[in-house]
Amino acid sequence: MPSLDAARRRLRLSDAHISVLGLLVEEERLPAELSSALAELREAGLIGDDDKIVADLYPLVSTLMAPRVIVRVEVTGPLGVSSNGAVISDEFIFTHEAWPGSTESEYVPTEPDTLVWSLARMVDLHRDFTGEVDGSEVITSTMGLFDQVVDRMEAGGFEEPQAVAEATGAPVRLAEVLAQLNCMWRITVVWQGAEEGRSPGELSVAALSVWDCGLEGYWLRELPAEPVSEGQVEVTSDLRVRRTSAKELWRLITDLLPDGAQLAAAQPRTS
Repeated sequence: MPSLDAARRRLRLSDAHISVLGLLVEEERLPAELSSALAELREAGLIGDDDKIVADLYPLVSTLMAPRVIVRVEVTGPLGVSSNGAVISDEFIFTHEAWPGSTESEYVPTEPDTLVWSLARMVDLHRDFTGEVDGSEVITSTMGLFDQVVDRMEAGGFEEPQAVAEATGAPVRLAEVLAQLNCMWRITVVWQGAEEGRSPGELSVAALSVWDCGLEGYWLRELPAEPVSEGQVEVTSDLRVRRTSAKELWRLITDLLPDGAQLAAAQPRTS
């Protein structure tokens, strides 16, 4: 059920609830498949009998209706893929986090100075378990071999990394690292602004893909290079990952976010 924690301005909403709110604001007809979501919003007191949203929903709905920056955080782990992120408008910032297996996400207002911290928490960025991190260590392979190693490890039977590497033809070091895999995560940032070399209205995209491998540390995927579009990666595509540190990842997450100049809207020409 959707809910509102007015004291902390938190909301629990599903994608269906968000769709209903957007359609109500736009005064468009709701399709039949959203009738149950509409009823749940009414029951929770988030919209009235006249289908007007309550005032506490205004900051979130206005942000979702006119975002300047959208951040998507995908975390792939043992329980599947969870979709989290942030939405930024001229006035407000909201982060949202899902729980694996649940259709609802928690939406929370966030201040600009804590946004990077919020994104880092979504991917469980933590201190390095080992001391010195060899940032020069690189593993190269192909996406096809990567898939074979992961499939074999997910099959359920325990095999030493050496045996997995021999069976698949993958590098032993790749099998060793993936044997410690906790999760893979990707942060994608999309914004619209006036940047050099881009036409007005063209979207800018920046992304970062990382493996969290426990005692084997963090690995930054450099190839295939992000952002990756659908259908771009094939089994023959080169794979290259580089060992990295939590400190470097904090900086890379910070660098993903556009600065004020990148976000500045193109000013209309005056005669």
